Amino acid sequence: MGLLILEPWNRGEPVPGTEDIYEKDNVIKEISAKLKKRGDIILVPQPTDDPNDPLNWPLWKKDCILGVLCLISLIASTLSPLLAANTVTITIYLTRTFTDVALLTGYHLLAVGASGFLFVASARVYGKRHLYLLGTLLIIGSSAFGGFATPHATRAEKDRSYTWLLIARVLQGVGLAPFEALVNVTVGDMYFVHERGLRMAASNMSLFGGAFFTPIIVGKITATIGWWWTFWFIAIFAGAIFPLIFFYCPETTYERPEQQALEGDLNTLRQYYDPGRVGQQEKSFVPTDSSNNSTTGARSSPPPPPPRYEEVAPARHESAGPTGHERVVPTVKMSYLRSLLPIDRIHTHENPLKLVLRPFPLFFHPAILWACLIQGAMIGWTVMMGVVLAAIFLGPPLWFDEVITGYMYTGPFIGAVIGFILSGFFSDYSTKVMIKWNNGIYEPEFRLLLVIPQLVFGAIGLYGFGWAAANVQPDGYVTPDIFFALEVIAMINGAVASALYIVDAYRDIQVEAFTCLLIFKNIFSFGLTWSAYNWLIHSGQNAIFKIFVALGSVQIGICLLTLPMWFFGKFLRAYMHRHDILKFCGLK
Repeated sequence: MGLLILEPWNRGEPVPGTEDIYEKDNVIKEISAKLKKRGDIILVPQPTDDPNDPLNWPLWKKDCILGVLCLISLIASTLSPLLAANTVTITIYLTRTFTDVALLTGYHLLAVGASGFLFVASARVYGKRHLYLLGTLLIIGSSAFGGFATPHATRAEKDRSYTWLLIARVLQGVGLAPFEALVNVTVGDMYFVHERGLRMAASNMSLFGGAFFTPIIVGKITATIGWWWTFWFIAIFAGAIFPLIFFYCPETTYERPEQQALEGDLNTLRQYYDPGRVGQQEKSFVPTDSSNNSTTGARSSPPPPPPRYEEVAPARHESAGPTGHERVVPTVKMSYLRSLLPIDRIHTHENPLKLVLRPFPLFFHPAILWACLIQGAMIGWTVMMGVVLAAIFLGPPLWFDEVITGYMYTGPFIGAVIGFILSGFFSDYSTKVMIKWNNGIYEPEFRLLLVIPQLVFGAIGLYGFGWAAANVQPDGYVTPDIFFALEVIAMINGAVASALYIVDAYRDIQVEAFTCLLIFKNIFSFGLTWSAYNWLIHSGQNAIFKIFVALGSVQIGICLLTLPMWFFGKFLRAYMHRHDILKFCGLK
């Protein structure tokens, strides 16, 4: 029970996610001689010999792919808060109520969550590349369509513009969904465990941080050339990025051998290679002739040892040769022209209906539910703060216009940048320290330490914002902006913590898990936008402090759920590996 992380009942069983990162004893040194390393760090997961394995790609290529995905994610992240600074303007132009305009964002969020079910099935069967291309095209088309929803004079024309705007917002939500659901999964596809921290922070910064820079620009655009230009600019920028996605973002989905897919192969090897059997290992493995890639021996009787690295590499099998053994032909590197295809191959032949339904039972998975709460709740509170800015600061006593209201998001944007830097470096540094304290053993629970800054900054930000918003006249707008920034720092740290934990601990269900996060946070945010304006208006400005005290207290309770995740997380990983909830429901 190292560092208060409870071991499973059967201490000898391999636990997915637990890894020996450094060579700490003779047994691991014997094993690591057969595994790939970078310095003294054993690469986890182990790359294959296949040149098409994303883990084998040069680091510069992987970073370029991630950079392009971060760019389009940054554009996509502007869609949800696109109307935050110009709510009153659109309300006046289209002669609609605050709630009607708020629901343009609400239905957008609902579309993001609802489309996640379809995308999880499509990603499993056809990979991620076609969804990135489709999502970008939807963003371009829907944004251009929304730009034509300009105001008109008659009531019928205004109603038509509102309908067009509603359709555009829904389609924008569908286009956003692939990026929210899959970009973090792509980080797990391409990078080793020790490389993921800073890059996961970068992807989450792009997915969430850009949302706070949007109102700053939107307010100015609305005041100068019209709010409809905000839609056209998105179409223009997304259109400029589309060629980069098409030419420089190949498919990253890769079917690993089952032994490696668990990312627990070192534990499996260690279980087999105990000190009394180190000398026996070579007898039990199938020797590999590197000159002709053919097998020259046979495994001993059961139980068979874990396959050697050469045995599990993807390859084509031809008919048996004169010796009676299959001849293994190395996999050919995919051509660049083939990599441009939206769908390069079928990745699974599982029932599509089962794939669509998979996220539903995972909401009852303790770790997935924890991740939904850690990430989704803070995003919901951020939406609530945006509602307060639109409902309170646009009215008396400050009477802000859309430009100044947009500038109110300067603090949150700075907070997002600080959160990105803090989460990236703190995650990598704390994980290395914890691995050292744990004798070279990595546990995904080490990623949960990011919840500490989330707890501190989140509580201060929510309590402080409630107090400042309830006393807006004497305190002006600087104080609530500072507390808003602190809340965003907490949100980024929570998003990175949950994403890293899922990728490292539950890689086999990560697509479905991120879909659960996508659905939860967007449906939750939709519920807030549905009722928040009326709630605030009926409660009055004096009740804002009480509301945010309640929200801050709820957030503290959610963060404290991380304690049982720390203590029992490894036990839970082992238990859920033995008792697969998807198999139990007949979905796997």
